Amino acid sequence: MRDVLNRPAAPPDDTVRYGPGPEQVASVWRPRLGALATAPVVMFLHGGFWRATYDRTHVGPLAVALAEAGFLVCAPEYRRTGGGAAAGGWPGTFDDVAAAVDGLPGALNDLGGPPPSSGLVLGGHSAGGHLALWAAARHRLPADGPWRAPPPGSPGSRGAPIRAVVALAAVSELAAAFGQRLGNGAAGALMGGSPAEHPDRYAQADPAGLLPIGVPLRVIHGRLDDVVPAAMSRSFTARARAAGDEV
Repeated sequence: MRDVLNRPAAPPDDTVRYGPGPEQVASVWRPRLGALATAPVVMFLHGGFWRATYDRTHVGPLAVALAEAGFLVCAPEYRRTGGGAAAGGWPGTFDDVAAAVDGLPGALNDLGGPPPSSGLVLGGHSAGGHLALWAAARHRLPADGPWRAPPPGSPGSRGAPIRAVVALAAVSELAAAFGQRLGNGAAGALMGGSPAEHPDRYAQADPAGLLPIGVPLRVIHGRLDDVVPAAMSRSFTARARAAGDEV
């Protein structure tokens, strides 16, 4: 874990905004191969159990490796718990992620990147994996909710079409994460309490309850992970396949 957080990497090439808040920014690494205007886009959401202690800087080594492989990489920041008056949690963290996914493809196009219609791959690690899965499942949210997005491939979509999700050691089952007290109660801090206290919140925020997501899913998890158990990814994968997802 410490190696992930401390490994050096080249700084981002650009920083862009997707809103007025201090956390509503994203780091951008331009592709080292190929043309910027046609580069495939990866938007990657960092982990850290949604807590302010961890930020997007530790995405750097992965982002550089993807840029060297020819990808245009965007790593949004978002409000997180434990960060003071402007902290995240419910609903601020979800407000930010929805706004980032909707707004950043246009900002990348302004830098010379591909048009939003080209789509993107959405990735994330740990808590970021949860948020990536959730963002791709927004079309499953209530029609009158602020985060609802059109189904994949439908007209009127905001942002860019999500072509696939890559979830690395994702907290893919939010209610189970609360029950197992992963990250010393991180899910409860994010959601403001338990599933019993806030069933409506968990119904809107738990990817496992929003299946099928409707885009290809790639779930990757080390079987010796002692922070987020690999059994969670196995369970989520089985549930997603049973719901009809390609995973």
